[in-house]
Amino acid sequence: MKKIVKFDFRAVYYQSAEITENTVEIWFVLHGYGQLPDFFIRKFQTLANPNRVIIAPGGLSKFYLEGFSGRVGATWMTKEERLIDIENYVQYLNQVADTVFSQVQKRPKITFLGFSQGSATVCRWLDQFKYPFNALVLHSGAFPPDIDFSGLGGKLNGKQVFVITGTQDEFMNDKRDAEQKKIIEQLNVPVQHISFDGGHDIDIASLQTIIPQIQ
Repeated sequence: MKKIVKFDFRAVYYQSAEITENTVEIWFVLHGYGQLPDFFIRKFQTLANPNRVIIAPGGLSKFYLEGFSGRVGATWMTKEERLIDIENYVQYLNQVADTVFSQVQKRPKITFLGFSQGSATVCRWLDQFKYPFNALVLHSGAFPPDIDFSGLGGKLNGKQVFVITGTQDEFMNDKRDAEQKKIIEQLNVPVQHISFDGGHDIDIASLQTIIPQIQ
C-alpha cells in the first residue's frame, strides 16, 4: 500500500552576483539532464554583468553519471512518480523565485531559459508562476506535450518566446519538429525560431542576439 508523506526539504541554487539597486535584468536558467547548476551557470559568464544577474536552480534528484562514484549529475524528474517530482520541483523553484524577488528593489526584466530537459521544466514552472516576466527561451529543448495549453498560453500572451536549436542537434528530428509545431499552434503564441551551427549545447552568440530584443 503506497502512502505519501510531506516534509521540509533544503536545496541550493546559484547566482552570478548579488542583486543590487543596479540590477535591471534577471535570468533564471534551468539545466538539462545530467548537469549540475554550479557548472551550468558558468556557460553564461559572458552574459552576466553588474546589471544582469543569472540564477541557476538545480534538479533535486542527483546520481552518479557512471557507476557508483565519480562525476555527479542531476535530473528534474523521471517517469517514476513523475507527478510528485513535478510538484516538488515547482515548489522548490517558486521558493527560489520568492527568495530572489525579496531582494529586488525595483522590478527588473525577467527572462526564463530552459536547456534540454530544463525546457519542459521551465514551462511547467511558468504555468504556475505568480510574478511578472518578459521572455521565455527554450534552448535545445521543447514544450512538453502534457501542459495546460490555455494556462501556459495565457501566461505567454504578450511575452517574447524564443526557440533556439542547433543544426546538428542529435535530439531534434522531423517528428519532434512536427509535434512542436502542433503544440505551438495550440498555445497560440508567436515564437521566434533561431538556429545555429552546432549541436546539443548552449550557444552564447544566439543568446546575445536575443538580449537587445527583450522588452
